[in-house]
Amino acid sequence: MDTKEFIDLEDLFGAHNYHPLDIVINRGKGIWVWDVEGKKYLDFLSAYSSVNHGHCHPRIVKVLKDQGEKLTITSRAFRNDQWPLLAKELCESTDYEMVLAMNSGAEAIETAIKAARKWGYQEKKIPQDQAEIIACSNNFHGRTVTIISFTTEPLYRKDFGPFTPGFVVVPYGDAGALEAAINQNTAAFLVEPIQAEGGIIMPPEGYLRKTKEICEKNNVLFIADEIQTGLGRAGKLLACEYEEVKPDIVVIGKSLGGGCYVISAALSSREILGLFKPGEHGSTFGANPLACALAREALRVLIEEKLVENSEEMGNYFLEKLKTIKSKHIKEVRGKGLLIGIELKKEAGGARRFCEDLKEEGLLCKETHEHVIRFAPPLIIKREDLDWAFEKVNLVFQRAEN
Repeated sequence: MDTKEFIDLEDLFGAHNYHPLDIVINRGKGIWVWDVEGKKYLDFLSAYSSVNHGHCHPRIVKVLKDQGEKLTITSRAFRNDQWPLLAKELCESTDYEMVLAMNSGAEAIETAIKAARKWGYQEKKIPQDQAEIIACSNNFHGRTVTIISFTTEPLYRKDFGPFTPGFVVVPYGDAGALEAAINQNTAAFLVEPIQAEGGIIMPPEGYLRKTKEICEKNNVLFIADEIQTGLGRAGKLLACEYEEVKPDIVVIGKSLGGGCYVISAALSSREILGLFKPGEHGSTFGANPLACALAREALRVLIEEKLVENSEEMGNYFLEKLKTIKSKHIKEVRGKGLLIGIELKKEAGGARRFCEDLKEEGLLCKETHEHVIRFAPPLIIKREDLDWAFEKVNLVFQRAEN
């Protein structure tokens, strides 16, 4: 079958809840993928940071095969030999006391919300069913009904109500607005260190530190959503490290499974996660031995192959190169590590057409929030690969000038 036949089949039988670029990928290795016609592309999106280690990393694939032949799913009705080891290694790597593993990022956010509410009732003594969590405008934390209850993106909300109560939204980057919104029923503040899906939006310098101080002063939990920014993507193991902030709860996911399997986690103290009792929260697939074995190897690869350091070095290099592009269409280039966005002026006609042009040049990326091109290559990428990518980006922008 060729590309058109696959697309026609998907459009006929698959729900139309995505608008992908018209490429059908059937193979990947490292930073490269190939379509069904055999054309080669540089993956500059990494499955929204799920493939930080590159496609089919040999060490991780070996664990996938070995564990897959040994034991895959047990449910939490029984214990398995991989989850305790992952829990220990995750806590030691991030300096937290306890971890609760789930599957998708949205599930881990739901976990953090439930943990914060439970802490609010049991420790802060908020009246039952009155707990509030403060979130930020332009946020993206997932698409469950509870999570979209505090999104400010109309597309995510239309026709999906009624919504879950208990959330307050304040402007992102405005510490004063957070302080003003806190009351005696506020249990937590939920924030992304960088709003990735929102358009690679960077908060003002010192924002994370200031909001953490405000939370501490008011006995409010600080929850960081590091699903996209964490595990090296932004140039640190956790992006909050840039301001030396340790969240009360941090949520990770995406590349935790090494690009081979889905797993997410909420990390916190015993005081918070220790409040959960058997049966109050869980997941059939959470902490399954296959996912845990892969996450353990993914963590080892991340550290031993210095992918976090490479992300910071290569990200700084590529960001500076992108800033040299002269184009009437570019409003701003911004980012940290290998999470970089090019925001276009409205007159440019949207980011989609640039992503489609880059695809034709062999570079795969995706628009976000209509006017931003998001670049997030695997963290294994080298300087010469970024030079090649820069040539393609520069070419497409220079062509668009005419």
